[in-house]
Amino acid sequence: MSADAGTAPAARGLAVALALAAVYVVWGSTYFGIAVGLEGYPPLLLAGIRFIVAGVLMYAGLRLAGHAAPTRPQWRNAAVMGVCLLMLGNGLVCVAEQEVSSGLAAVAVASVPLWIGLFSAIRGVRMTRGEWLGLGIGFVGVVWLNAGSTLAATPRGMVALLVAPVAWAFGSVWSRGRDLPAPFMTAAAQMLTGGALITAVALAIGERVVDVPPLRATVALGYLALFGSIVAFSAYVWLLHNVRPALAGSYAYVNPVIALALGALFAGERFGAADLGATAVILAGVVVINLVRARPKRRAAAVPAAPGSAD
Repeated sequence: MSADAGTAPAARGLAVALALAAVYVVWGSTYFGIAVGLEGYPPLLLAGIRFIVAGVLMYAGLRLAGHAAPTRPQWRNAAVMGVCLLMLGNGLVCVAEQEVSSGLAAVAVASVPLWIGLFSAIRGVRMTRGEWLGLGIGFVGVVWLNAGSTLAATPRGMVALLVAPVAWAFGSVWSRGRDLPAPFMTAAAQMLTGGALITAVALAIGERVVDVPPLRATVALGYLALFGSIVAFSAYVWLLHNVRPALAGSYAYVNPVIALALGALFAGERFGAADLGATAVILAGVVVINLVRARPKRRAAAVPAAPGSAD
């Protein structure tokens, strides 16, 4: 074998490893980033500014690279996705993290693949017995998290973290088959429209940045925009085109573990036995679904939409 023949697989393996690291670590860290950003910014303004900045940078870069602008119907569909995934999905996570630890927020969002499976079934996608088993296991964990963990002590946070993954999943399933531009342009349009809508709502309900935010909060905001919304999302899209869907979608059960660890190490977050038990059950359900969908000769599996474009 020539040196070049051996180098190509090695280079591809390194690229896959780096892309997975970006999706795992960056998206897993966005929950802690949100917690730090909330030290200086109101929740919806934090989300709105993040997505406007990321959307402007991504859209400008794509247009300079020669990509066509979305058509009017495509802008409209991207705006619907922006409402579901960003305003209700990410925006409510920011609201919840005023009261709930970043780790528990990540665990709640880990239920997105379960809701995607349920909405897909409602839409007519045939589910296997293994997928129904995974959904059942996962939803037991969701009930446990909301009824038996420390999340139950914060009603507003609990409601926000119930609605956020449901909205994200609904928007993800709704988007299938819609008239949308290429993936990167769809993300840019979604962030522009979603960011503008979130900011409008934030200003309408009276959110304002009164004092100069602490430097660390502004750095966190920049991290969320550049790394959480652009770098990690780009890595995720690349993975979708270069590895098995189950591997690309494995972020769903890696991110919460990273978020829990970061919250414990750097924010002093503490978790009880019920929190960890519910986490294990939710992740077990997601793992079962991904394993079933990864089997050969099965229909193409739907990969959960990225929380990092969310989160």
